[in-house]
Amino acid sequence: MVQEVRVGIDVGGTHTKAVAIDNATHEIVGQSVVKTTHDHEMGVAAGVIECFRNCLTQNNISPQSVVFIAHSTTQATNALLEGDVANVGILGIGPGGIIGMLSKRQTRIPDIDLKTGRHIRICHNYLNQKAANPPAIKAAIKALIDKGASVIVASKAFGVDSIHEEEAVREVGEEMDLLVTVASDISKLYGLTRRTRTAAINASILPKMLNTATSTDQAVRSAGIDKPLMIMRGDGGVMDLSEMKKRPVLTMLSGPAASVVGALMYLRASNGVYFEVGGTSTNIGVIKNGRPAVEYTVLGGHRTYVNSLDVHVLGVAGGSMVRAANGALVDVGPRSAHIGGLGYAVFTPLEEIIKPELEFFAPKDGDPADYVRIKISETKRVTITNSCAANVLGYAKEGDYSYGIPASARACMQPLADYLGVSVEECARQILQKAHEKIQPVIDELTEKYKLEPDQVSLVGVGGGAAALLPYTAEQMKLKYSIPQYAEVISSIGVALAMIRDVVERVIPNPTSQDISAIKKEAKNLAIKNGAVPDSIEVHIEIDPQTSKVTAIALGSNEVQTTDLLKACSEEEARALAAQSMDLPASDLECTVKDDVFYVFSADKDGKTLIRLLDRKGFIRVQRSNARAVRIGIGQWEEQVEEMWNSMITYKTEMQRTPDLYLCAGGKVLDYANTISLDQLKVIMRSEFSELDPSDQVILIGAQSAS
Repeated sequence: MVQEVRVGIDVGGTHTKAVAIDNATHEIVGQSVVKTTHDHEMGVAAGVIECFRNCLTQNNISPQSVVFIAHSTTQATNALLEGDVANVGILGIGPGGIIGMLSKRQTRIPDIDLKTGRHIRICHNYLNQKAANPPAIKAAIKALIDKGASVIVASKAFGVDSIHEEEAVREVGEEMDLLVTVASDISKLYGLTRRTRTAAINASILPKMLNTATSTDQAVRSAGIDKPLMIMRGDGGVMDLSEMKKRPVLTMLSGPAASVVGALMYLRASNGVYFEVGGTSTNIGVIKNGRPAVEYTVLGGHRTYVNSLDVHVLGVAGGSMVRAANGALVDVGPRSAHIGGLGYAVFTPLEEIIKPELEFFAPKDGDPADYVRIKISETKRVTITNSCAANVLGYAKEGDYSYGIPASARACMQPLADYLGVSVEECARQILQKAHEKIQPVIDELTEKYKLEPDQVSLVGVGGGAAALLPYTAEQMKLKYSIPQYAEVISSIGVALAMIRDVVERVIPNPTSQDISAIKKEAKNLAIKNGAVPDSIEVHIEIDPQTSKVTAIALGSNEVQTTDLLKACSEEEARALAAQSMDLPASDLECTVKDDVFYVFSADKDGKTLIRLLDRKGFIRVQRSNARAVRIGIGQWEEQVEEMWNSMITYKTEMQRTPDLYLCAGGKVLDYANTISLDQLKVIMRSEFSELDPSDQVILIGAQSAS
């Protein structure tokens, strides 16, 4: 049998990393690392091309054996950070009269401040929809070009209800060899100003993104790979090149998204806080019940309609340099060793360190001149980092990517310790403590925001610098942590294993079961269109009661990912995993419910009943306290759901706290947490039960509110 492989490429700030994974066993069969090519005339595409070619040739992998290839990209984020954006012309469309005046004002958004001293420059024109014929559209576009626009946005009032005029602008613009973003392609939500702003951001990065995408795709084709090139999205899914050409803004934060997908699919991470620790920055986010937390991206202080992971990016990481002044430690970061053009002390051969001396410097013009470096010879300097401190204190272990030469770190840290008037160990502790003081508030904020129960918070460390920060943080916060094998390439693994993810959002006041079924079908069809196998697709429904926004999230495997990630685990293996999660002996757990797909284990601890739902691959899909699980019949589902709901209601300061319910049906886990009323819950569930056989049974889990 010919080996089939999946290739994932992650573009980081310092390195571009590729992995090849066996499609049947999901074992890593090839790796490659190159420097990210920011300064190349082809941009980061050059590094992507070099990396995947090396990965194939160095591991004797035939291009014909590649059944899936995808990459994350920093292009969208970097273009916006660096102001490498095109001037945007917005053609607003709407009625005349008073409503037209309002529409014109709402599409007339100002230049978008990127908060880096740079802006997206915007000019405007407005067209009455009754006059939106091709000649008038062409004249309106020419007027925008005369004002300096190089890309066009078509944004119509109530365009989500009728997209015809926006599409007409696209057709005319493309005839004029212009790139056009259709606002209603970006989002189907009402909110003309926000939709227009999101479309303008998308249009501004179109030229840059298309150049990179085209170069990479041509290289993939020339290498003999005939599978479509997929691009990682910021919400954890992948999309093909044609979709990326329409909505490149969706790739923002695709790097952190890749690390989360890797953690979810390769490490069995189900709940907790994940760290992606690089050399310069650390990305921190939440995984809850097997799903990453997703929010709308904020750019320049304005919310957009771009879904991406809710990630906090901190300027402290494995390579962050130390700052000191007046005999005291001032800070750690945000500048890193590679920005300062220096090697880490801990990776320096001990014999090269001759009479180390403390020096202070400014890494870049305008930086404070209190960053620390160590003169180790007349011609060589190195610097002290979090990785150095972690090696000195023994947090970085042999085998960790961050592990180096502890004796070298100690030797270089001695002059800084003398300056501070402390021991080398205390100096190292102070360094990690400064980093920890930036990290803990973010963990506290995320655990509060997503209502993670204290006994369920664990830290998952990925990225090459994980051992530099994670063990100390976990120790200070008294939390469990794990740094898995392949942590340094987990983002590339995530890209290789990514699934098709599509989202449909609508504003539907008082949605009916028919409305829910319709939006689920639309999301599923969109996922199928983008390459997902129909039988693999799960659709998750969320309803925001404040805005009446209904969101359908479809997630499915592409056609080549036909094998399970892991072999099925036995009941005893599942029990051991659940016991580890609960921090209890396996003998204390009872398997209260099971079927062909799931096991439910329960145990009493500290006066609470703990529940763990595991699938047959060993993934913990739900973990809650003050919870219970039952099997219910399809014919009596309404009565049994109502009984579970009422039994789980709690009260706090005379306010009713609605419970969180989960339904396990047909291999899917449907999360109804945060549903505000029993009636709303029944409306959503009814669309699901209508698709099931009346003789089926499903698992229902109820948990008291964690808030």
